[in-house]
Amino acid sequence: MKRRLPIASLFLLAVACHGLGMHRGEETPAPRDVARSVDDARLRAAGADPTTWITHGGTYAEQRFSPLDQINAGNVSQLGLAWSYATGTARGLEATPLVVDGVIYATGSWSVVFALDARTGNELWRYDPEVPRETGRKACCDVVNRGVALYEGRVYVGTLDGRLLALDAASGKKVWEVQTTDPSRPYTITGAPRVVKGKVLIGNGGAELGVRGYLSAYDAKTGSLIWRFYTVPGDPSQPQESPALERAVPTWKGGEWWKVGGGGTVWDSMAYDPDLDLLYVGTGNGSPWSRVVRSPGGGDNLYLSSILALRPDSGDLVWYYQETPGDTWDFTATQHIVLADLAIGGQTRKVLLHAPKNGFFYVIDRESGKLLSAEKFAPVTWARRVDRKTGRPVEAPGVDYRKRPVVVKPSPYGAHNWQPMSYSPQTGLVYIPAQDIPSAFALDKHFRYRPGTWNTGTDFSVIHGFPRGIATGSLLAWDPVKQRARWRVPYTAPWNGGTLATAGNLVFQGTSDRRFVAYAADSGKKLWQTPVGTAILAPPVSYELDGQQYLTVLAGWGGAFALSGGDAVAALDPRAGGQVLTFKLGGNAEMPMPPPPPGPQPLAALPPAPKDRKLVARGEALFTQNCVVCHGYAAVGGGVLPDLRHATPEVHQSFEAIVLGGARQSQGMPSFAQFLTPEDVEAIHAFVIQRAYDEHAAMAAAEKKAKRR
Repeated sequence: MKRRLPIASLFLLAVACHGLGMHRGEETPAPRDVARSVDDARLRAAGADPTTWITHGGTYAEQRFSPLDQINAGNVSQLGLAWSYATGTARGLEATPLVVDGVIYATGSWSVVFALDARTGNELWRYDPEVPRETGRKACCDVVNRGVALYEGRVYVGTLDGRLLALDAASGKKVWEVQTTDPSRPYTITGAPRVVKGKVLIGNGGAELGVRGYLSAYDAKTGSLIWRFYTVPGDPSQPQESPALERAVPTWKGGEWWKVGGGGTVWDSMAYDPDLDLLYVGTGNGSPWSRVVRSPGGGDNLYLSSILALRPDSGDLVWYYQETPGDTWDFTATQHIVLADLAIGGQTRKVLLHAPKNGFFYVIDRESGKLLSAEKFAPVTWARRVDRKTGRPVEAPGVDYRKRPVVVKPSPYGAHNWQPMSYSPQTGLVYIPAQDIPSAFALDKHFRYRPGTWNTGTDFSVIHGFPRGIATGSLLAWDPVKQRARWRVPYTAPWNGGTLATAGNLVFQGTSDRRFVAYAADSGKKLWQTPVGTAILAPPVSYELDGQQYLTVLAGWGGAFALSGGDAVAALDPRAGGQVLTFKLGGNAEMPMPPPPPGPQPLAALPPAPKDRKLVARGEALFTQNCVVCHGYAAVGGGVLPDLRHATPEVHQSFEAIVLGGARQSQGMPSFAQFLTPEDVEAIHAFVIQRAYDEHAAMAAAEKKAKRR
């Protein structure tokens, strides 16, 4: 095994003296000791110690590459489960686990944090921040969390309701907490914090409902706010918070975007270059989505859908590159950012690699922000190309949806979403969880700002679902220098997991169809796979203990497409609780497998079929506007939340009490009394009942057809 550990001898002496990383029989080192060893120097040198995984992307460069090669293309077939840990959750799991000297730190649904013994999976501690369950309505894309940050004996986590917490690494007890958002606005936090130079960096989400985006830096010791960078301007009649925002104001023309929020949330990606002392962040979509509503006079709307380079000490903007000027399709630039040094045009360039939602792969000079190249890595219909000289996309004709609905690729789910990609310096390839999902767009001609609910400025009623086969995914190996695909593994469904590349010529990825798979990094040949009982969305990590290489990944179905994809994801329904799965060569633990999913209620258990077709049609429109993002298009559940077509008699009897009265608020289903009337709920219920009868009719027709064969 390659053990490239060129760490300073003083650090090794400290390890020997204080027991950091020492193996004491089968005893796990005290979490306080091992986490305390994570300081600025160790974070900067994270790539020199492949035995750990101490920051979100493995290193500040976020390459998600492990130099370990004990598990390699020649022996990966011997990989087996070492242990599993049940998270006790039934919602999406998206966290990257952090691992340091025998301890794993990760998060589950509802921002719960847990520490595990990396050798056995035994729980060391668990902390529940007790996020109010009604907060789930503010989350566009499930009640997920992407992980923690470690620094000087503390574990940092952002919670769904907008708090930033510092926990003691030894006990999980809270040290401090701050509210990073305005609780009266629909902000959420799902992204993992980062620590740079003693500052905890955290963004937020919520642009679909209506917020103003920003990134905050807090003192890691005290929790005091050091700086905040707003990504879009506020009320133009008032002074702006920074010179960068003063320069942005003229790019917003007309409208009153600041009342809705403007958007531009920093809800996921960050990377840091210690040599240049630049922090790179990706910003999100506009709020509302539609620029016609948000900024009717046009304009680029800085700094939406952009990469920003900031000074970590002050939050000052050094440069920006806007990938989708005047975004009107929810093409966020918040997808995973990777830093690398590549030979381009006969010289080594410090570059930033990015594959955002909009379907173009960008190579950007990370010193200057200059675009070096951009090419389509997935099917794209909204733009023909990106102009090399101007750096701007050349929009395709016919994509303006102001007068009529149009079908666009990619969809708001993106050609690549939050699932992290990885980069191997050995192969020179980037491994992208790519996807191909079309979507229909139409302008909401009757838009009015409704605080607390979705405010996109688009009309969802033109989308009637995603039939099976129309949405697909792939694992894409992309050459960032030649800007072309090297190889691609097609999947029948999208929403597959993040990737990990290793020195063993391997790429690991979990899939939405409940597998964990290893491919040859150079060729894409499938070398190993195992069923895992539930979908894997999260990215795996690798580390070493006692001379043995391990892989750990979280498994748990959820997220935006899992909630709303309808028919496109119904067949993936796993109905399994969340798991932390750890693999090693020769592992022989039993894989936890779920029970079969429940079928529909018998016809006798359903209320009478509705006879008023107009009532059902009205219910469909209301359902699409208010319920789709959690319960799926056409009321087809994706396995995360209950499929309403299969609702029990008790649910039908209590339908109004649930929807208006908040009878299940403690389970994450809040009251909609602020937005719906009893007559509205009656119509929605009629639509749900009709969809149950539709399912039975379809099943009967399929059985009849099968008998004829």
